[in-house]
Amino acid sequence: MERVLIVDDDPDIQKLVSYNLGQAGFEVTTAGTGRNALEAVQKHPPDLIILDLMLPDVDGMEVCRTLRQRDSSRHIPIIMLTARSEEIDRVIGFELGADDYVMKPFSPRELVLRVKSIFRRTKDERSDMLRIGNIQLYPDRHQCFVGNEQVTLTAKEFDLLYELMRARGNVLTRDVLMDKVWGYHGEATSRTLDTHVRRVREKLGNEGLHVETVRGVGYRMGSPAEHG
Repeated sequence: MERVLIVDDDPDIQKLVSYNLGQAGFEVTTAGTGRNALEAVQKHPPDLIILDLMLPDVDGMEVCRTLRQRDSSRHIPIIMLTARSEEIDRVIGFELGADDYVMKPFSPRELVLRVKSIFRRTKDERSDMLRIGNIQLYPDRHQCFVGNEQVTLTAKEFDLLYELMRARGNVLTRDVLMDKVWGYHGEATSRTLDTHVRRVREKLGNEGLHVETVRGVGYRMGSPAEHG
C-alpha cells in the first residue's frame, strides 16, 4: 500500500484529504509544520508528499528545496497545495522539483486522481528498474539506490553493477565483464576489475554481500533462485 504524507497546518484540510485518500486505498500520515514534515520524511520516507505552501514555520518552498537536496528524499514525488494563484509561485515550485500543483479550493476527487496519476507514472518509470535485495538500479536515469539512500557510482562502477544485476544470478566471467564494461580495446586488467568490484561492494554497504566471487571464473549477483 502506497503511503502519502500530508503536510498542512489546517486540521480540516488534513481530515478532508486523509479521508479521501484513505477511501482510495492509500495509507496516510500527516504533519502540521515544515519541521515536523522534514523529521517525518527522514524517519520514515513516504511514497508521495502533498505539501502546503503556506506553513507556520518553514514554508513549503523551503521544505521542497530541502527534500530535493537530501539523497534519501530526492526521488519522492511532491504535489504542492496552495491558495496562491500567482504563476511565479507555480514556476518556482516546479523549478524546486515539485511534480504537480493543486490550487485551493480544490476538489478532493481531483487531488486523488492526481495522486493516482503520479503513482502510475512512477510505476512506469520503475518498470525498467533492476532490483536485487535492497539495491535498485535505474539504467535510464543512471541512478542507484540502496533502500532510500542514493549511492554515487563512477561511470565504470555503474556499468559493472548494471551488467551483474542484468545477468540475474548468472555467473559472468572476468573476460566477459572486462569486455562489457571496458570494451574489447580497453585497458582493463583483472586487477582493474577486482578494484572496481571492491569499490562497488564498499559503496553498497551491507548490500555489497550480493556481489559474489565465483573463484576461478568471475562474479555474479545473488543466485538464480533469488530472482525466481
